[in-house]
Amino acid sequence: MTENNPTSRISSVDDAEQVPQTGRPRGWNATWERLIRLGLGEAALRAGTGLALLILVLLVAWMMGNSYQAAQQAPMQKAALAAPLAAETPVPTVAPIQLLPFTLNFQPTAITRLASLHTILPTRPRFEVVVYEVVKGDTVEGIAKQFNLSPRTILNGNYETLADNPHLLLPGQKLNILPVDGVFHQWKSGEGLNGVAKYYKVDPQVIIDWPGNNLSSETIGEFSNPNIPVGSWLVVPGGSREFVSWSAPRISRSNTAVAKVLGPGYCGAITDGPVGDGIMIWPTTANWLSGFDYSPETNHPAIDIAGQLGNAVYAVDDGVVVYSGWNNWGYGNVIVVDHGNGWQSLYAHLSAINIGCNGYVYQGSVIGLLGSTGNSTGPHLHFELMNDAYGKVNPWNFLVR
Repeated sequence: MTENNPTSRISSVDDAEQVPQTGRPRGWNATWERLIRLGLGEAALRAGTGLALLILVLLVAWMMGNSYQAAQQAPMQKAALAAPLAAETPVPTVAPIQLLPFTLNFQPTAITRLASLHTILPTRPRFEVVVYEVVKGDTVEGIAKQFNLSPRTILNGNYETLADNPHLLLPGQKLNILPVDGVFHQWKSGEGLNGVAKYYKVDPQVIIDWPGNNLSSETIGEFSNPNIPVGSWLVVPGGSREFVSWSAPRISRSNTAVAKVLGPGYCGAITDGPVGDGIMIWPTTANWLSGFDYSPETNHPAIDIAGQLGNAVYAVDDGVVVYSGWNNWGYGNVIVVDHGNGWQSLYAHLSAINIGCNGYVYQGSVIGLLGSTGNSTGPHLHFELMNDAYGKVNPWNFLVR
């Protein structure tokens, strides 16, 4: 029987695999398995994913396009359905405007200029002499600096007030301030223009040409007897003169009588005494200035050393006293020592004097006490050094501190 023939069964199976079943297509699983066997599974997966995304994007774009068209058509349809009926436009009622009274104050527009607190004015030459009132704390040097002048000019313009002595400067004094460095001269009867100009070391024409003097070459007349009113004050630009010395002259042992003009402290003739070696020590306990320094420009050939009332005053070197007592020129109590080697030392404004005329002193001896006698604004030691060859010298250069 054919059912029992194994050969015919096998043949039937092979035939069945070769002949497809009608109405039953192959599934996606078989296709996918075949792609995997061929090594194309991963590529097919990526391609499928990309295709799906593309379809999704196109779908979203289509849906958004339809929505936009619908939104454009909707307002038009609503407008057609809701057209308003013609109606009379209402007229609003306006309240009357009440104007407040005012004053018309019209001013033309202009460009305003801002005020400056630091306006710099151009420098203009000054030809007149001005008057300055001294205040507390002023010095000859300080006043000169305020007016851009030399200290010497302050003294040259105020001899009647200061007498070439800066220590005479006091609050409340009225000082002449010259417009330039020079001298202020009061014309006297019998003076000649050539003589005055020669004394101040200038040319006569300088005095005539200065605008503030109100002189003229056409009207001045003879220089020997010029048309200048007696008592007139003239500015001498660039003029200079020697200061009138108000300090002690050189008082030697052999000529102590020269000090008679200074006051009752002068001594008689002296023949001998110790001689110094020229090495000079500091003359008091403190070693700083109280105000005035050595200044030939202000006729102050000394240093004013600070200190308290009653401090010791020492002899700077060996010597003999050639003046001891009161000085009439503003020094107060004074001691002058001649050191016998061409040097002289002076100690002024003392509150006490410990040694008299002809007294022998040795370096470091206490000769007096620091004070404020004479023309003095407070306790200090006015100290001078004089040399026969150099005159009055700067003590800073010779004292050993």
